[in-house]
Order: sequence, then structure tokens, then C-alpha cells
Amino acid sequence: MAVPMMPKATAVWLVDNTTLTFKQIADFCRLHELEIQAIADGEVVPGMTGMDPVASGQITPEELDRCLADEDARLELKQSDFPMPQQRTKGARYTPIAKRQDKPDGIAWFLRHHPELSDAQIGRLLGTTKSTINAVRDRTHWNTSNIRPRDPVELGLCNHADYISDVEKARKKLKAQQEKDGIEAEPILPPEEVPAISPTALPLAGTPGAPATAADATMPYPPAKPVQAEPVASEVFATKEPAEEKTEPEKPKETITILGVEVPADQVEKPEN
Repeated sequence: MAVPMMPKATAVWLVDNTTLTFKQIADFCRLHELEIQAIADGEVVPGMTGMDPVASGQITPEELDRCLADEDARLELKQSDFPMPQQRTKGARYTPIAKRQDKPDGIAWFLRHHPELSDAQIGRLLGTTKSTINAVRDRTHWNTSNIRPRDPVELGLCNHADYISDVEKARKKLKAQQEKDGIEAEPILPPEEVPAISPTALPLAGTPGAPATAADATMPYPPAKPVQAEPVASEVFATKEPAEEKTEPEKPKETITILGVEVPADQVEKPEN
């Protein structure tokens, strides 16, 4: 139903200049009856200048007199040839520049954990295009080597309520299609229980090393290898004491006894042949 221009200002004028009931004014201005009573008591919008709906051409004097005479009657707006303002749609979702580089990570997360979501739903949640989604799926994205599936809600790329709503819609549609085709539906984890993805996540489906089934993708990751502690500066630049050189025991020198005197063998000249 149409709403009068400046509803509160119109309600102020009707409260001050007419004897209409609070219910009649509330229904005409699309406000709550208690709010109209608060306006009459001066607790809401004090000092606001009222707008005459008769002078602005929104209602006729005859329509106002009709409702003044009958408390059960309701004011109706005058039909006008002027085009009424239309409510604008939300348009494309705005993503801050600092977070736009995280969109491929969010796309990869949706493709892995929620294959039931359509490209249109992913694009609406993350504010991206179908070409980008296909590039991440086919691993033809220019930054494929650095893409890591991460939760888009934690990254701030989408709202948690919208995420839950779209996943539930997609799952209902998928379940209905499977029942129609006579396929037994596989149990799916609720959106709140989807495991978080670590930076060392498995590759996307259709790539080398990817999980064979959806159940394999949700299995816990193997324990991480122990990380060696980094060396301390004192250990790196510490002066090492030189190792002690091993000295072999001296061999006893050979001696020759000449005329009852022992002489070292190396000091005795050997006779020439």
C-alpha cells in the first residue's frame, strides 16, 4: 500500500489539527498506534513542523471530513498522475579493496564444502562473477598457486545469516531433485558443523591429490609434523673452543751401543757400499 510523503510530519499535523483517532492516523501514516500516542504526548519528534496532507494534494477535504465523522473509516490517498518513487534494489555487493584478494579463497571454500550451491548463489554471497568462479574451479585462475580455501564468513566476505539461508535453500532443492530421481541422499553436515580449513588444505576436486569422495574431504587432517625450533642468536654467534688435538705417544728412539756407549741410531753414519 502507498505511504504518504513524510509520514511522521503528516502524523504531527493530523494530531494537532484534527480529531482523528490514533488508530486512524496510524493506519494512514503506516506507523504504530503507540508511536502516534507518543507524538501526541511530545515524547517523539518534539518540535517537528507538521505537513498538511490536504494542501500537498495527498487527500481531499471531503475524504478528511468523511473520516472525522466515522471513527471506523480509514483515510485513503488521492490518486495522482505523478509517478511514485520506486524502491531501489540493493545492487552489487560492495567488498572493501583490502578484502577483494580473499575472494578466490572464499570461492574455493564454497566449491569444496558446498557443491550444492549454484554459481549464482556463490556470486551473490561473495559479490563475484561466474567467470571468476569457473576459473577457480578449473584452476585457470591467475593466482591458482596461492589460493587456499578459507571460510568466507571469517574473512568478512559474506553475512552468516545469508550464508545459512542460501545453503538451506540449495539443500532443499537438491533433496527434492534426488527424491524425484529416486537417488538416496547422502547425509550432509549442517552449515555450523562444517570443519574449518587449515592453510595446508587438500587440493580442489578434479586436481591431482584431491579426495575421491565428499566424505574423504571432511576427514580430519593428518597430524602436522613437529616444527623445529629456530636457533637462538647466542647459539649461532657463540665462539666455539678449538677441539683438543690428539697427540700420539712418542716412539722410543733406537740406540746403538758403541764401545759400551749407547748412541742414537740416527746419529750413526751408515758405511757406504
